[in-house]
Amino acid sequence: MERRKIMAIAFALLAAVLYAINMPFSKILLSVVPETIMAGFLYLGAGIGIGCMFLVSTRKLERKDLLTKDDLPYTIGMIVLDITAPISLMYGLSHTGSASASLLNNFEIVATSIIALMIFKEVISKQLWIALFFVTLASVILTCDDLSGIDFSWGSIFVLLAAVLWGFENNCTRKISGKNVYEIVTIKGIFSGIGSLIIGLVIGETMPAMRYIVLVLILGYVAYGLSIFFYIKAQKDLGAAKTSAYYAVAPFVGALLSFVILHERISVQFFIALVFMALGSIIATIDTLLIK
Repeated sequence: MERRKIMAIAFALLAAVLYAINMPFSKILLSVVPETIMAGFLYLGAGIGIGCMFLVSTRKLERKDLLTKDDLPYTIGMIVLDITAPISLMYGLSHTGSASASLLNNFEIVATSIIALMIFKEVISKQLWIALFFVTLASVILTCDDLSGIDFSWGSIFVLLAAVLWGFENNCTRKISGKNVYEIVTIKGIFSGIGSLIIGLVIGETMPAMRYIVLVLILGYVAYGLSIFFYIKAQKDLGAAKTSAYYAVAPFVGALLSFVILHERISVQFFIALVFMALGSIIATIDTLLIK
């Protein structure tokens, strides 16, 4: 395998690992930072960080790469969804385990695929339908606190809602993905971050101490900004489909980090869901890698 492709695979896996640290460290910071304010500063960290990288970038900017009026509906949709999705995720994390939330994040695969099928008429293979079934089954198991009585976990439901919202966001972003990526991520981060902060202040949340704000900004830059940056670098040599396949390891890395960092207890229910989620992810990955 040529060196560039090896580097691209390394970038894809690095992007997954960087995003995976979001769950356990966000869970820790949520003890001192309100949920909506937290979501705002996470995205602000990504937008400011990538914006600074754009300023020092030597890449020549061409007018055709910039967003236009025709891209406005998808850009607005992307921003609105990137305000609501992380807020939902932070509320979910406040009421469920970080490891379970990491696995539930894989439901984004289901949401993105179904939305792409229903709205954008994309074709879903038989193998991917099987993968979506396993991921959905695992998500249902993780969402129920008591399988015998079907007692739903509201924290898990908020995480699933975030996955659905990001599924819509993925499809909006896909429509403008041919434009300058630095511009897209900077706009996404700054405007979504500001929107979340405004909502947080309106509903009465209070600003945390400056040291916590700095920590959240750094986490946002690393887990959202840099993750996207390395994801894009991988796409140049692997293509979008194969990069997404390697990126599918993120939820499992997040679950592992949750056990190591937060010492969360492992339930039988979690292991059952882990098996189904792994099956679904493996089938989806194989299906994606087979795409020509």
